[in-house]
This record gives sequence, structure tokens and C-alpha cells, in this order.
Amino acid sequence: MMRSVITGSGSALPRTVLTNAELAERVDTSDKWIVERTGIHQRYIAQDDETTSSLAIDAARKALDAAGVDASEVDLIVLATATPDQTFPATATTVQHALGCNGGIAFDVAAVCSGFLYALATADSMLRTGMARRALVIGAETFSRILDWEDRTTCVLFGDGAGALVLEVQDVAGDGPGILSTRLHADGAHTDLLYVDGGPSTTQTVGHLRMKGREVFRHAVVNLAEVLGEVLDDAGFTACDIDWVVPHQANARILDATARKLGLPAEKVIITVDRHANTSAASVPLAFDTGVRDGRIKKGDLVMFEAMGGGFTWGASLVRL
Repeated sequence: MMRSVITGSGSALPRTVLTNAELAERVDTSDKWIVERTGIHQRYIAQDDETTSSLAIDAARKALDAAGVDASEVDLIVLATATPDQTFPATATTVQHALGCNGGIAFDVAAVCSGFLYALATADSMLRTGMARRALVIGAETFSRILDWEDRTTCVLFGDGAGALVLEVQDVAGDGPGILSTRLHADGAHTDLLYVDGGPSTTQTVGHLRMKGREVFRHAVVNLAEVLGEVLDDAGFTACDIDWVVPHQANARILDATARKLGLPAEKVIITVDRHANTSAASVPLAFDTGVRDGRIKKGDLVMFEAMGGGFTWGASLVRL
């Protein structure tokens, strides 16, 4: 059967680390307060010369190198971001030009923290239907640019970064590698719980992120557990079969609660939120690349990606490496 197979991954982080102690000098917070509520110890913050596209380009080049693929062989780029370089054109086209793979398909996907799952599903569909043969799927964000740095309930949660995967359509056996099942959802009834209070067609400004954390937490645990169950049922597996869960790195308490709800041991969950904070659409590929490069995630492993973000949007994808 034809499947989209992950052949390489890469990630990129800004040069500057902002610790909780340093953040406490700017806003009314403390390292203890942040760690107890989120599990975050530090985050990476982009400087003026670091953009969503520059981070995406860096991550993409590392993924291509890991896959042993020249950029000219890529005919599809799907970039998930809520913080594009410009309103238009798509940041994916900037990445495409910088890599030197012009002429193929390149576009952005906006689903906030679930963006990478939406981008992965879109690329998978296009590969399996023959619209492309090899894809770069990227999650990249400079969320620091839309934070209200006087709001201690939100500015402590987020960071900047990028992660990328190379996907290639291959004819594989039933028990072979590739994306096995993906499920995506959205519910616009909850927009007011997590949003940015600006935009080109309303305020003509970028705006700042606003969130009602307690309500988001409650929805996240329920929605993520349900969609993980859907994907497992569809693919014919149980939670016990999973080698690794690579979740959106929103909050350590959400990760713990979701794992408990599914009966998953904590040691099967890749966690980077302590170092990277919440990097929105970049968090899943960042965490995946971390697990691959430190040797935990290996060829043949069954890996579950999951995420939930503003909209609300949420989803999960099960992949055999």
C-alpha cells in the first residue's frame, strides 16, 4: 500500500534563552510559580534577525540532511504557523525559495497549536493521491511577537522555534512504515477561550494572545484522550502498543493528565516543555526531533502525535517509523 513515510527530521531554536528567573525581573512572577503550574524552566526567544521563516529554513535544512535528500527533490512544502512573516505571501514560499526548490507546491496552514497535525494530514493526503512525491512538513513560530509581556498568566508559557519532517510516498507492506491513521477536529464555539485580539480585517493590528487557562486545560484533557482513542481504534491498536507519544508541549500538567486518562506510563511520553515552553505549531516536530536525536525514538517504533490549540482545533496521528 502507498503510505507517507518519515525519512528525516530537524529542528531549530533561537540563540537566546530566557529563564524563569530572568522573566521574573520583567513581570510579577517567580520560578517556583511557573514551574509548579506549567513545568517550564526556560524558553527560547527570537531576536530581531530571527524570524518564523529563518527558523523554518534552518529546521528544514537539518531534516533534509537527516533524510539524505537534496532540496531540489522536494515538490511540496506545508508550513504550519500562527505567526507568519507577513500577512501574505505564505511563509512557505519564502522557505521554498531559500532552499532552492522552486516550482513545486508551497503554502501555509493555520490551526495554531494543532497546526502541525493539520499540515501533516494535508501533506499525507497530497502524497498518497499523487499530487507530490516528497514533502517538507514544517511547524514554525515566533510566538514571542504576539505575547503581552505584562500578562504574567500567558507570557510565561510560550517560546519560539521550528521543527520539520521529510515525508516520502512509498509502497510498503501492511506492517511497514508510514502514517497509519490521522483524525482532526475543530469547534469554533470556544474561540473566546484562546485567541489573539487583533487581525488584518478587524483591528488592522497584530494583537496579543489571550487565554482562559483553566477552561482550556479542561477541554484539552477530554478532547485529546478522545481523539487518541479514535486513532487507535481506526488503526487497530491499543495504548499498550504505542512506543512513544509525542504531544503538543503546552503544559506539563496537561501531558500528565492525558497520559493518566489513557493509562500510558510517563516514560513513554516525550517531554520538552521544560526547555522549550509552548512553541505552538512547532512543539510536536521539535519534540519528535529531540527524541530521534537523543536515541529514544528508533526505526520501527509506533509513535503517536497529538495536539490541541485555539479554535478549538485538535487532532492525532499514528505513525510507524
